[in-house]
Amino acid sequence: MKNKIVRGFLGMASFIGIFISLYMAFFYAPLDKNLGVVQKIFYIHFPVAIVPYFAFLVVFICSIIYLKTRDRKWDKIAYASAEIGLVIDTALLVTGTIFVKPTWGVWWVWEPRLTTSLIMWLLYAGYLMLYYSVDDIERKSRLTAVFGIVAFISVPISFMSIRWWRSAHPLMLAPKNIALDTPMWITTLVFLASMTLFYLYLLGQRIRMINLQEEIQDLKDEIGG
Repeated sequence: MKNKIVRGFLGMASFIGIFISLYMAFFYAPLDKNLGVVQKIFYIHFPVAIVPYFAFLVVFICSIIYLKTRDRKWDKIAYASAEIGLVIDTALLVTGTIFVKPTWGVWWVWEPRLTTSLIMWLLYAGYLMLYYSVDDIERKSRLTAVFGIVAFISVPISFMSIRWWRSAHPLMLAPKNIALDTPMWITTLVFLASMTLFYLYLLGQRIRMINLQEEIQDLKDEIGG
């Protein structure tokens, strides 16, 4: 009952937050003098860049806890977080490509941030492929936990790439470098908070679905036996 109330609150808060964020992006934040209406993509691009880092951090932490405790609860959280993080990370690559074309004149550039982001995406796609390719639950949980820990190396590399190497990508967490007005930053932060709530809502729902799928499978096995 308590979990249902929490999920309901997260769902309602995130949907309202995203609706408010979209309204602020189009009617509250001023039009960018240089990029015009194309800059509006940034309000979506920024949160879908940050939330996957958080989702993959959850995979990393839960994978470590699983290997220590062998409690499948942590394996389920790690898997669900990887799945949702990868979907949001896909939105990052799509919005990034749409943003890059009018600003840099090309659809894709092999520069540090874009390249390391793509590598991160491929690693977590590999995590899910590994999860689905192994049938034995215990072996699957152990292998994906190890993979989830190793794959997390790509997260700080992706985040720090524009600081470590020369990159055309602006420093997203340095307001003066991307010249955003205060209303633009407020809109960005509201969108980020809403997307974080949405991630937590999806995480709760996905874990619930995994538990239901396992209960159904157990019932089938009982009837079949």
